[in-house]
Amino acid sequence: MVKVEHSLKFVTEIDETHPVGMQILALESTMRKTMLEGLLKEVLAPRIQPALDEINENGSYAILKVAD
Repeated sequence: MVKVEHSLKFVTEIDETHPVGMQILALESTMRKTMLEGLLKEVLAPRIQPALDEINENGSYAILKVAD
């Protein structure tokens, strides 16, 4: 099976005046990105799985998945 990785992007807007926002912004940029991507995947993936299952139901040539 050949995998094609998509470049779909999400943006997190952080309130720099909120105490939690300040803590997030104080992290090193790579750590911040890793944390936010992990959280997004943890929260979003289970919610879109039913839609992916429906899309993939009759998939004969391609299956859409959330990448690791």
